[in-house]
Amino acid sequence: MLKDITLGQFFPGNSLLHKLDPRVKLIVCIAYIVAIFLCKSAVAYGAVLVGTLLLMVVSRLPIKTVLKGIKPILFIILFTAVLNIFWHSGETVLVSFWKITIYLEGVISAIYMVIRITCLVVGTSVILTYTTSPIALTDAIERLLSPLRVIKVPVHEFAMMMTIALRFIPTLIEETDKIMNAQKARGSDFSTGKLTERAKALVPVLVPLFISSFRRADELAIAMECRCYRGGSGRTRMTQLRLAARDILFLLSIAVFIAVIVLINKFIPYFIV
Repeated sequence: MLKDITLGQFFPGNSLLHKLDPRVKLIVCIAYIVAIFLCKSAVAYGAVLVGTLLLMVVSRLPIKTVLKGIKPILFIILFTAVLNIFWHSGETVLVSFWKITIYLEGVISAIYMVIRITCLVVGTSVILTYTTSPIALTDAIERLLSPLRVIKVPVHEFAMMMTIALRFIPTLIEETDKIMNAQKARGSDFSTGKLTERAKALVPVLVPLFISSFRRADELAIAMECRCYRGGSGRTRMTQLRLAARDILFLLSIAVFIAVIVLINKFIPYFIV
């Protein structure tokens, strides 16, 4: 399970998404999230699904790799769907038993929520983390937030902090997997027993994981000091970010996509919000 978590990982490639300016990808990612939350009808959600599939095709990433990112959150998706089914009221009753009543509107709401979460995870990962290196992501965040320097916001430090956090997610996952395998070899059991027993079994995993995380953070700080790192002042970049024609076209494409979603919501009556 831990090896299936692909959050924060970068997969090198030569696709159109890999070549896009990271600033454009950040803007497109935010716009894509807005478009998902604007959806109010089956047609709108269908358009989002088509858009997500197109992103997967353009990224040229293996479908198996992309779908791995969904596996760790399957429980959250199913739990959210069940909540919508049993707690969403409506007019059309499908099942009524004892104090449990399932409405057609609740089922449709659950389907919409599953599509929303899945597209949110897959789309944002494909647009941003899977196709953007940590260095490029840092430069993009810093350049987009650079106007905030006027009000003394530490933009460079903020961008560096976010990128380091993303970069170390796969490292911590790998470290957790190694610790759990070592504990299993010593007889620990994480899959059976009561919930309290499983929670207690995780203590021998969490303690060395925290110690390892602090040690890595200390080593990173020492490495940065040895390289005379002093923040963003006077810092130059080997690769300068410049917008190309493909970046403008991609921005126009996402603008058209959001406009289509808005028009669908306005002119096509939706069955359930």
